[in-house]
Amino acid sequence: MRIDQYLWCLRYYKSRNQASMACKQGHVRFGGQIVKPSREVLIGDQVKVRKNQIWHELRVMDIPKSRLGAKLLDVYRENITSKEAFDNHSLQSLSKGPERERGTGRPTKKDRREIDDYVGSPDPKPEQED
Repeated sequence: MRIDQYLWCLRYYKSRNQASMACKQGHVRFGGQIVKPSREVLIGDQVKVRKNQIWHELRVMDIPKSRLGAKLLDVYRENITSKEAFDNHSLQSLSKGPERERGTGRPTKKDRREIDDYVGSPDPKPEQED
């Protein structure tokens, strides 16, 4: 089975097109090497898939015949992703900058200055003397 089809069957991507695009963009790897969407998956292979800024590592246990229900995924793959990867992701989400309420529109000049002061962005370019 092709890797893009396998990832689609295991519900990592909503469509095969998304799965093949992920392969082309380097989000799917075998042994540290980027693979093409047409690469064949064999039982026992270890695959790395980057999804939501986390590298998910999985071991192929069996090849499904078609797309699966979410409850059956563990029959066909073993998730060997380290707990540290999920911990790092949660820490990244906590370290984000100031957030605005949804639907409030673009920041005003005053809001922009407050955001710049909070983030500590550098001063604008110094004026050049002619």
